[in-house]
Amino acid sequence: MPVRRPVPILLAVLTMAFALIAVPASAAGTLTVAQAIASQSGTGTVLGYIVGEPTAASTVRFSNFTGDTALAIADSKTETSTSKMLYVQITSSYRSTFGLLSNPSLIGKQLTVTGTLTAYFSHAGLKSPTAMTLGGTSTPTPTPTPSSSTDAYYAAASGKSGAALKAALHTIISTGVTKLSYDAVWNALKVTDQDPNNSSNVILIYSGISRAKSLNGGDTGDWNREHVWAKSHGDFGTTAGPGTDLHHLRPEDVTVNSLRDNKDFDTGGSAVSGAAGNYTDADSWEPRNAVKGDVARMIFYMAVRYEGDDGWPDLEVNDSVTNGANPYLGRLSKLLTWNAQDPPDATEKNRNQIIYTTYQHNRNPFIDHPEWVTSIFGS
Repeated sequence: MPVRRPVPILLAVLTMAFALIAVPASAAGTLTVAQAIASQSGTGTVLGYIVGEPTAASTVRFSNFTGDTALAIADSKTETSTSKMLYVQITSSYRSTFGLLSNPSLIGKQLTVTGTLTAYFSHAGLKSPTAMTLGGTSTPTPTPTPSSSTDAYYAAASGKSGAALKAALHTIISTGVTKLSYDAVWNALKVTDQDPNNSSNVILIYSGISRAKSLNGGDTGDWNREHVWAKSHGDFGTTAGPGTDLHHLRPEDVTVNSLRDNKDFDTGGSAVSGAAGNYTDADSWEPRNAVKGDVARMIFYMAVRYEGDDGWPDLEVNDSVTNGANPYLGRLSKLLTWNAQDPPDATEKNRNQIIYTTYQHNRNPFIDHPEWVTSIFGS
């Protein structure tokens, strides 16, 4: 048998309004060059060292510069490998200040640049810059949004509870969202789930293993895109929307992903080979302790984000583990416990911020406010 384990008012209003409109999303976090190379989607702010002038896909000049229209940045000021460089387009308004023909002494200086992450010279790049400044922080890692900004984001939910809170959050996290294609998810996961100790790797959700970003695919030993809310629970597939929502898509080993299949979540079962700390039986999956709360908050997010009013199924959490193809996922009682036992850590908060800043421009409210889980879904 499987074993089961146990101010004035006007000033305040004006302040809130300013917070809502004055802070551009890209100001909330900064990418390393490696992260920008892996992403190549949406708008981003990148910090790196100016190392040369790109002239072709695999050619960069390190001296004797010929123009002011492009530069290359890297995470190291001594980098010579073009594969570790981001090619930056210099538009006319920035050429007199940042063009290398006019300013060769910029080599080795730090540059912070904001623009569109997209191919340039048929190489990982950043085009149409909207901001370029010298200097930056020494650790260009996305940081959590200041509390004043998140307070503004959730202003419409203030003072609400229960069904009213759920409805308010649904509107907030469904407004102004950018939907990714399923192909774009590959590169996004290489940024959202990057190993903090190895920028060439991602961390797999269930097994916790660090694996090379380049090993994404469908073969044994590869990692693929795990739908934590199994896509068959509501039959939404992989089209843009719930099937490509980064808030519940995570990297996982191909074999382990297959073993999880479309099972609901619960405790108990047999140990999962290749994913220490995970257990499974015929109808449920128990993730390792370090991500139990992460899994729960992803499920609760999906149940609030997708309410059947935008052409998608109305996803709901229940206390069953035999939901099949119905748009439900369980077990609610265990997910509530996991949310309480494993609160959001820095890694989970940082991932939420990257998704908000760089990709979808919405947040998982239960990472910012895990106490809202109980208000909406019970105790």
